Amino acid sequence: MEVSWEQSVTYSINTIYLLFSAYLVFVMQLGFAMICAGSVRAKNAMNIMLTNVVDAVVGSISFYLFGFAFAYGNSNPFIGTNLFALANIPNENYDYGFFLYQWAFAIAVAGITSGSIAERTQFSAYLVFSFFLTGFVYPIVAHWVWSSSGWLSPNASHLFLGSGAIDFAGSGVVHLVGGIAGLWGSIIEGPRVGRFDAYGKPVPFRGHNASLVVLGTFLLWFGWFGFNPGSFDKILVAYPNTSDEGNWTSVGRTAVTTTLAGSTAGIVTLFSRRLLIGHWDAMDVCNGLIGGFVAITSGCSVVEPWAAIICGFVSAWVLIGLNILALKLNYDDPLEAAQLHGGCGIWGLLFTGLFAKEGFVVQTYNAGVAVKRPYGLLLGGGWGLIGAQVVEILVIFGFVSITMGPMFYALHKLKLLRIPVADELAGLDISSHGGYAYAHHEENHARSYGDYMRMQDNQS
Repeated sequence: MEVSWEQSVTYSINTIYLLFSAYLVFVMQLGFAMICAGSVRAKNAMNIMLTNVVDAVVGSISFYLFGFAFAYGNSNPFIGTNLFALANIPNENYDYGFFLYQWAFAIAVAGITSGSIAERTQFSAYLVFSFFLTGFVYPIVAHWVWSSSGWLSPNASHLFLGSGAIDFAGSGVVHLVGGIAGLWGSIIEGPRVGRFDAYGKPVPFRGHNASLVVLGTFLLWFGWFGFNPGSFDKILVAYPNTSDEGNWTSVGRTAVTTTLAGSTAGIVTLFSRRLLIGHWDAMDVCNGLIGGFVAITSGCSVVEPWAAIICGFVSAWVLIGLNILALKLNYDDPLEAAQLHGGCGIWGLLFTGLFAKEGFVVQTYNAGVAVKRPYGLLLGGGWGLIGAQVVEILVIFGFVSITMGPMFYALHKLKLLRIPVADELAGLDISSHGGYAYAHHEENHARSYGDYMRMQDNQS
């Protein structure tokens, strides 16, 4: 079929928009790396930076070989069975730009999980779980919700509960998956040595560099403008019965709701933590800000800006409450990943079911073509959407638990998961990577890998 000049221009602009969004989402990998590095102790900085690189490179191969096919093969409602290794790409549905955009999402999931098990995990374990998570677990959930043939998809021909689950950019598909995987990894490994004293009281393990955390937070904020608005895939889609509205309008609104939710969560966390601990804490505020972004990611395209403020307000308290509960349960997550990405991701899915606006749902999923769809319960849209949201939460929790939980447990039983106590006390940088991230590191007696090995020989 011959393509007109106007169609070629439209395809080109949409492709440029999608590729630019993919580049923004990939920048988030750098943001994750900076936050992870700043949030751990200096003796583990090189290790956590390397794991972020591993998440990207291993995830690239696994998503290319298997993940994209499982996610977007259109064979059945539960898992894709074609498009392996990008066979028959490009086609009438997908091209290379779409793959690159989805790849950037996939490697973000592994980065979330890495934070939960930081400072005590064998490097080889990262290779295993990154490959499995990005190549199998995450893609199947993505297929359910984002593929046009997925059983939970709001774009499917037969909508679950007449609605499908609205998880526009992945509060559940990305953040909840990564958070639940990290939850099981951290539970199976147990807390870091010394994190809780003999009476079960928490001992502060402060991250060593607040500057890196703040830098990483701003990089994530920047990247989220590709994560959320970019999930429209196409920007040149006009809505009927209007002269000046189209996807470009929704893209702008989505960027606004993203900003407002994150900013509100940051402000609430700032003052709330000031009341709770007695001082202004930059690292807590950064995590609160990111929690707001995580929560709004599900409904960013279908809610009003005023509702985004409610989303951010509640997400801050969800994170604060879960962090308090984690300490009471002696749960140790250096990056607060399970609480932040898991807890705020759950709230984000529920928030969408409560506040999604009918007109915005139609614009996002039907390009503005008039059709009756369930929308937010509190706006009079009935129970269909909120029901689908709850089901998404439950199936993600169940599926990730029965896949990642046994995998982490098997690594644990094979003694491939946690590093020895002596190595953990010395620091993973010196014990696993030949030296510290910083040239003038003074935290330990071992000044080089040779010193460390001589200390090990003396102990034995």
